Amino acid sequence: MREGRRVQDHRQAAKTGEVLAQCWAQLGAAGFTRNDTIVSLGGGATTDLAGFAAATWLRGIPLVHLPTTVLGMVDAAVGGKTGINTPAGKNLVGAFYSPVGVICDVDLLDSLDQGDINAGLAEVVKVGFTSDPEILRIIQADLTAATDPTSEVMIELIARAVQVKATVVSADFREVRSGAALGREVLNYGHTLGHAVEHLEQYSWRHGAAISVGMCFVAELARLGGRLDAQDAALHAVMLGSLGLPTTYPAGHWPELLSAMSLDKKARGSVIRFVVLDGIGSPASWDGPEQSLLEAAYAAIAR
Repeated sequence: MREGRRVQDHRQAAKTGEVLAQCWAQLGAAGFTRNDTIVSLGGGATTDLAGFAAATWLRGIPLVHLPTTVLGMVDAAVGGKTGINTPAGKNLVGAFYSPVGVICDVDLLDSLDQGDINAGLAEVVKVGFTSDPEILRIIQADLTAATDPTSEVMIELIARAVQVKATVVSADFREVRSGAALGREVLNYGHTLGHAVEHLEQYSWRHGAAISVGMCFVAELARLGGRLDAQDAALHAVMLGSLGLPTTYPAGHWPELLSAMSLDKKARGSVIRFVVLDGIGSPASWDGPEQSLLEAAYAAIAR
């Protein structure tokens, strides 16, 4: 099993209605008012849960995030999406709610194991494929420095990823597509299948590992649909594989994955929506690809 794939902890398990209710009870016991502030300290699961608690207590109180993981810094703490998981799927219950501040202290990354660091970099690679190809060049030029939390290269990668997300979110906070423009949906690259993988694995996979598989899937989908050339599609497995992240998924699970994708919050009715690439740095939407193409893309990554 690859290092970045499975992690036996309770981070995603804490993103439940039961834990949220406990948070509300504590806020009530402490007498939190609208002049008080919730401060989260942790990874993406923590910022998601704390953000939803802040959004719902008294219909919204101030929130500050101090993310302690690469994933939290480049993705979960930035952008204002909050939520919890349900038996039906990931982040199906939540709210858009902006923190008043996000403090990224890269010194906190020193305590992470390499699997967590590399899994967080999956979201950085995602941004490289969709919006900032220079990220891919930086990682390829010096993989050791790119995965070293004490390096200047890591700081640059985090800063680039945060800048892309901040720019996207500021233009489309609530993910409302305007015509052909993707807006915030560009950040969902690899997430449609990725969230389905997390659901099937009962959230025992690191988020970045599942999104890695999702990106490889959607790259194959775009290749098979004649939208992405074979070299750029193959680069997904090369880049993500170099980080020790999974690029395939076990065969025989297509019906379950398809069912989970149909319930994903990005679906509209019976239409499953994907963000694909028409080239590196050229993302586009693809609503409702033919089932035969979806199955073929899964077969291309199935092992």
